[in-house]
Amino acid sequence: MRVLVTGGAGYIGSVVAARLLATGHEVIVVDDLSTGHEDAVPAGATFHKTAITALTDLSEWNVDAVIHFAAKSLVGESTQQPAAYWQNNVVGTVALLETLRAAGIGTIVFSSSAATYGGQEQQPITEDAPTRPTSPYGATKLAVDLALTDYAVSYGLAAVSLRYFNVAGALRTAQGQWYGERHATETHLIPNAIKAVRGEIDAMRLFGTDYPTPDGTCVRDYIHVVDLADAHIRALDAATAGTHHVINLGSGTGSSVREVLDAVGQVAGTPVPVLESARRAGDPPVLVASNARAREVLGWEPRLGLLSMVADAWAFEQQRSTA
Repeated sequence: MRVLVTGGAGYIGSVVAARLLATGHEVIVVDDLSTGHEDAVPAGATFHKTAITALTDLSEWNVDAVIHFAAKSLVGESTQQPAAYWQNNVVGTVALLETLRAAGIGTIVFSSSAATYGGQEQQPITEDAPTRPTSPYGATKLAVDLALTDYAVSYGLAAVSLRYFNVAGALRTAQGQWYGERHATETHLIPNAIKAVRGEIDAMRLFGTDYPTPDGTCVRDYIHVVDLADAHIRALDAATAGTHHVINLGSGTGSSVREVLDAVGQVAGTPVPVLESARRAGDPPVLVASNARAREVLGWEPRLGLLSMVADAWAFEQQRSTA
């Protein structure tokens, strides 16, 4: 299968592109490099530095399916610059869908988000939960999901939206190439905890220690990026013409902030320096995704646990510092 990966120079997109190549697919990567890195595009993939809105004719690319990652993805930034998020994530995606339709490309796997759900009392969160995003970022992901449903019904598109919370870890290929997180603005817990251990920041801020959870800290769902890539590849085969599958990807249980920090300390061999702070407004105690539908539709469940995520993220950072 010849697969177009938008945003394929970013963290998750590059891992998925590498795994597609390793499993025998042909890969075309499109990325405008606004947040991605050209050296993250796997060897063997065809690369086009361009925005998705500039893809006006794909008829000669012989693409069978698209995996769509290209998006702005910082929740905080989206509240400050909502216009940019609606323009890039929604207007850009609709333009992409029209380009696919014109070229007769009928399959898309979309990198959606559990941010579409907002806070939920019922845990783990199923796909039937009400969608009430609390940020423009989450709202734009939901808007694309709604558009995909309409395109499936009206135009026969085969679409799959994968909703997940926190992605972690890194990929080391059989050739020894590493793919991992390296964001200009890092907001994720595990990379920042590693930075604290390595002395790149003074301490890891721990927001809230009095939540109604086993250790008083927030519980969140984490997935290894390699497991996530596997789900996207499986979704290509699960896509059905005229149907839009919405599928959560998660552990079903989650890990607390303290458990994550302990795992980083265990891998690093030294505790993470922590600065305990008050709760942040709007942080729910628990956010965990059900993976029952993923098991049913994709035959997927996570294989790699928290320690594997941390160990791979740590190894990725170590090799970066010595490269």
